Amino acid sequence: MAASFTTSSLKQSSHPSKAPPAEYDPEIKDIANYVHNYKIDSEVALDTSRYILLDTIGCGLEALRFPQCTAVLGPIVPGTTVPNGTKVPGTPYQLDPVNGAFNIGAMIRWLDYNDCWLAAEWGHPSDNLGAILAVADWISRTNRAGGSLGNGKILTIRDVLEAMIKAHEIQGCLALENSYNKVGLDHVVLVKVASAAVVSKMLGLNEMQTRDVVTQAWVDGQSLRTYRHSPNTMSRKSWAAGDACQRAVNLALKVSQGQSGVPTVLSAPTWGFYDVLFKGKKFEFQRSYGSYVMENVLFKVSYPAEFHSQTAIEAAQKINKTLKDMGKTAADIKEVTNRTHEACIRIIDKQFKPMDNFADRDHCVQYMVANMLVFNRLEATDYLDESEAAQSPLLEDLRKKIKCVEDPQFTADYHDPEKRTISNALTVTLNDGTVLDEVVVEAPLGHRLRRDEAKPEILAKYKRHLGHHFPESHIKELIELGTDANKLDSMEVDKYMDLYVKDKMDW
Repeated sequence: MAASFTTSSLKQSSHPSKAPPAEYDPEIKDIANYVHNYKIDSEVALDTSRYILLDTIGCGLEALRFPQCTAVLGPIVPGTTVPNGTKVPGTPYQLDPVNGAFNIGAMIRWLDYNDCWLAAEWGHPSDNLGAILAVADWISRTNRAGGSLGNGKILTIRDVLEAMIKAHEIQGCLALENSYNKVGLDHVVLVKVASAAVVSKMLGLNEMQTRDVVTQAWVDGQSLRTYRHSPNTMSRKSWAAGDACQRAVNLALKVSQGQSGVPTVLSAPTWGFYDVLFKGKKFEFQRSYGSYVMENVLFKVSYPAEFHSQTAIEAAQKINKTLKDMGKTAADIKEVTNRTHEACIRIIDKQFKPMDNFADRDHCVQYMVANMLVFNRLEATDYLDESEAAQSPLLEDLRKKIKCVEDPQFTADYHDPEKRTISNALTVTLNDGTVLDEVVVEAPLGHRLRRDEAKPEILAKYKRHLGHHFPESHIKELIELGTDANKLDSMEVDKYMDLYVKDKMDW
């Protein structure tokens, strides 16, 4: 008998041809709704975002002085230039927006000197600027050349500022009550989610597509934070945010090309983010999305150091002066007690751990405090293996004499939404038995409570970072532009990025 099987037509399945659309997790819908429908009207947030923009670009330029950073920058294929592509500040590179996001993101984060947000989870919301600037620049150049990306608009710095405020808010609010580090995940997952959300809107995607992009960011492989901790501390922590920016842009572009989302990526039993990676817990939220994070973000003004140490280093600088006035030096110190908050102990308390590399040193509160007590300074170059600080027997001896103890009130104040202080208090005992008065610093320079005090220092830091790359006349032009809100806001992104281009790298 002839077989009845044929490939000329499909037999009808007993299953429905298409499953009914799944309801998106509410956490996903909230993010997409915020990105597309919330109007930024906070003058405090906008003013702060302008300083963040300057400070963050300056941090990226400063990182170009370090060969370890420049080694990971540039096109994937050497010599490649992408027409109408993203321009990387301080370099001659013009790249596709995905790799451009990595380059700018890696520069920004390399020296641990850009802004900071401390809550149940830590992080650096200006990391998102890697993705935001890369996409905004590429869109603007492409559309200027006759393209139609993001509805054909040439974006302005005001568009960038609003995207920054929203990215800060998404990352920061997701961090307020939810600790990713406690389940071993790195905080750059939040950079990826926030960047994916805001660049999707810049690319002209609608609210439903933004939901899809955000779900793809959550389902994407998440970084373990083992590269931030002994025994694996290494340089990946300096380019991890660049990697997150790169992934965010890549995922947004995939959705723009028709890829769908994963509606219950967080809540799906067994296979969702909560069950697989968050020990079955759902995210908790302290507040709705607005502009709170940008209004309260922390600037790193004084020292290129992990933020939980900033007030300890400031206290050490005061003690250095006291010792000098007494005719004493760090060699006269018998021991130091640092009364601190729990997060400092968990992340950067490394009293007896050997300092293996740059990444170890800039995440060790003892090393940073000892550096200030010995040399009355803390600069990024002090973390290098061959530096005077890293080679100092006195510093290494003193580092092991500095112990941390938790003060529960400091920990409570750290989590208090009205305070968000990052307190450290140093008590020094000298070899002759003299105990110096404890020096307490609760809010670092750059904290909301010290914002006005910090603004001149933020501009001075920006100018200092520009100084290694541009002549004085161009620095003056950049500072005048950066401090003229109306002129800066209306500037087109590609024209602004052109101001940072260099024909060749000097480092």
